[in-house]
Amino acid sequence: MKRHLPLAATLTVAAALSAAAQADEITDQLDAARQSYEQGELRAAVQTLQFTVAGIQEKINLSLLKLLPEPLAGWTADAPEAASAGMAAMIAGTNLTRRYHRDDGAEVQVSITADSPFLAMMTMMLSNPMLMQADPDTRIYTHAGRRGMVKHEKDTDSWEISLMGNGNVLIQVSGTGIKDKEPVDAYLKAIDLGAVEKAFSGS
Repeated sequence: MKRHLPLAATLTVAAALSAAAQADEITDQLDAARQSYEQGELRAAVQTLQFTVAGIQEKINLSLLKLLPEPLAGWTADAPEAASAGMAAMIAGTNLTRRYHRDDGAEVQVSITADSPFLAMMTMMLSNPMLMQADPDTRIYTHAGRRGMVKHEKDTDSWEISLMGNGNVLIQVSGTGIKDKEPVDAYLKAIDLGAVEKAFSGS
């Protein structure tokens, strides 16, 4: 004769199994840090928390990399990269980059930089058209209501568009080995600016 668990016991087992399924390396590290803290092993707790923060940052980076566009038709791409940890993040902020290639040798790179103290200088430049016009290779550029500039170096067939997003976000798309800025424009338009700004707004 089969014996059935009471309903309360069944729910308890199901909840435990669900919690176990949801547990991951981050929660394991948090539990270990708390255990070390409660046992008075403060140095071990700090070290464990540092690893936990690094793990959380890695998860954040993986989600941010989705902001970089997929290669357009006729192009291939390297894996996207993110740098936003340790002292580098304090100095340079968060940096996302991806390179795209075409069979004729053309190359485009998309970069997104956020929360960098150096962006204040870029904001100042983009707020003053006179500064941009001081360079004959640079001119004013706007896209989706955001201010920017485009630079074309004829000798190297290179283009670079810099665009300030709402908030402390800089989007740059540069290209080499291209006769006009159409590929650079196309990759810029492939970026979801609203998603980028929301990702770094903290909301």
